[in-house]
Amino acid sequence: MTTDLTRSTAAALADLLTQGSISAREVAQAHLDRTAEVDAAVHSYLHVDTEGALSTADEVDRRRAAGESLHALAGVPIAVKDVIATRGLPTTCGSRILQGWVPPYDATLVTRLRRAGMPILGKTNMDEFAMGSSTEHSAYGPSRNPWDLDRIPGGSGGGSSSAVASFQAPLAIGTDTGGSIRQPAAVTGTVGTKPTYGGVSRYGLVALASSLDQAGPCTRTVLDAALLHEVIGGHDPMDSTSIDAPVPPLVEAARRADVSGLRVGIVRELTGEGFQAGVQTRFEQAVQHLVDAGAEVVEVSCPSFTYALAAYYLILPSEASSNLAKFDAMRYGLRVAPSGIPDPSAEQVMAATRDAGFGDEVKRRIILGTYALSSGYYDAYYGSAQKVRRLIADDFTRAFEAADVLVSPTAPTTAFRFGDKLDDPMAMYLNDIATIPANLAGIPGISVPSGLADEDGLPAGFQILAPAMRDDRLYAVGAALEARLAAAWGGAMLDRAPALAGSGAAVGPTRTKEA
Repeated sequence: MTTDLTRSTAAALADLLTQGSISAREVAQAHLDRTAEVDAAVHSYLHVDTEGALSTADEVDRRRAAGESLHALAGVPIAVKDVIATRGLPTTCGSRILQGWVPPYDATLVTRLRRAGMPILGKTNMDEFAMGSSTEHSAYGPSRNPWDLDRIPGGSGGGSSSAVASFQAPLAIGTDTGGSIRQPAAVTGTVGTKPTYGGVSRYGLVALASSLDQAGPCTRTVLDAALLHEVIGGHDPMDSTSIDAPVPPLVEAARRADVSGLRVGIVRELTGEGFQAGVQTRFEQAVQHLVDAGAEVVEVSCPSFTYALAAYYLILPSEASSNLAKFDAMRYGLRVAPSGIPDPSAEQVMAATRDAGFGDEVKRRIILGTYALSSGYYDAYYGSAQKVRRLIADDFTRAFEAADVLVSPTAPTTAFRFGDKLDDPMAMYLNDIATIPANLAGIPGISVPSGLADEDGLPAGFQILAPAMRDDRLYAVGAALEARLAAAWGGAMLDRAPALAGSGAAVGPTRTKEA
């Protein structure tokens, strides 16, 4: 049965732990019990670390009892996306080619989680090497959306979003290359932040596209996201792209939640045609909530955004084809001997291994990227895409002269059913149409629940974008909107839990439409 501890926010758990009202072991055990109860249906995790989580929790309890000064989130458990290196725990990237691989080191952000005393519950499911928008491309089977188990939880970080939405973890880490934190947040009714590129260390993240990848928080509230962001953010000399600057006052901005006088820019190219009617309606209502809170709304145009999807799907495959060349069956991971060849060469073993270890979507992008980088086509494809990227960054610069933040729906639709887009790559790629520009420009973005679409009663997301290194604006605007919507809903949207048909297990929130 779901306990109150699993329904509590990270901020509330932190307060209870600090007060001594609960122990870190109780919190970790409650979430592990929750996972044992529902994850067979939701499949958020690829690996659960019961022993490690409880060991960390016990150490936090011991240190707290001894009167030591602890981090505010010490004892608050967290789930980590399986693309992030964790010493002593499997890191498979959702791929057969890394099945069973256990890194000998931690990613920098994992080191920071451990230093804060946050028990790691396990590694969450994902599209293979973060390529996808639904987790249907995971080699280990898809995660499911707690709002409707027949629908996708987003991707590539559907494991992290579904774990948070189904109350298996109060916090999770995701990665966002073209929307893989924000889009899953939108379709599961959770909060997801893509920090400024370089604001959170990428050391220890298995690279998909090095100029685009960024780790960030997956949570149930804006304040929780700010708390987690401050833990993992900051300069890291191990990452050459890390920004050597202080982390903005994120928690302070979330607690203040003040948007009076703030200029909110609606991006003309990211609304209207192509967006589900219910998603668009909830977006417009959310904008009105910000107006009621004292914000000023302006419309901005970013014409180069029209080409963002095409540019992204040349840049990402090109970088992926280079990054994934390291999986060669020689150093680590899967090794397959080609059949019918008694004394195979290294090249033959490599070909057999990559054929067996990579899924169709990974192969598709490697082929596309290799072609785009090939002699005679580099300038026409990859080079041209980088020029478009520059135009998109320039559009953002001009837009932020007219507005302090930019807003749009996070995803064009609510969660679709499994199989609906699996055989149509272009339809799948279009899910990221509103999120991709931020990755191309390196600016921060957050998705906050905007309500439930009338057509299907499923969550929609509201995206907020800010200039680079002004991540604090995301949290100020997101928290203000969250407070207004919570008042309209009569509570947090995720505070409703029905029984999973046929099992009696409370998996996630009901689909009750707000008035």
